[in-house]
Amino acid sequence: MASVVFDSSAILALLREEPGAELVAGHIGDGLISAVNLQEVIKGLLRRDVPVDVALAMLDALHLDVRAHGRDEAIAAAKLYPVTKEFGSGLGDRSCMALGITEGLPVLTADQEWSKIEVPGLKLLLAR
Repeated sequence: MASVVFDSSAILALLREEPGAELVAGHIGDGLISAVNLQEVIKGLLRRDVPVDVALAMLDALHLDVRAHGRDEAIAAAKLYPVTKEFGSGLGDRSCMALGITEGLPVLTADQEWSKIEVPGLKLLLAR
């Protein structure tokens, strides 16, 4: 069973060897990620000129359990908009939070702004 839901910022911190990477590494092989957040990670790597095939190989090596973002997930994420908008949370953030709430798992993020968000059922684990 998974122990965390990964935010894209956490996976990028790991892949870029940024502060918090050690904490993220400790959960590799034991976490979930939304397909929306996976897309954000791939985009983040492409922005740094990592070829797509290399980016995919990097992500495949992490053995992430990727969860679909269908109708129900979209609705759950959208419902978080009113309480997250003042913190600049976007689609990926809300998708990640909703997955964490639905699964009853803490969300592992490197985004410290999330610590200001209070949502029933949302448990956070800050990487830095």
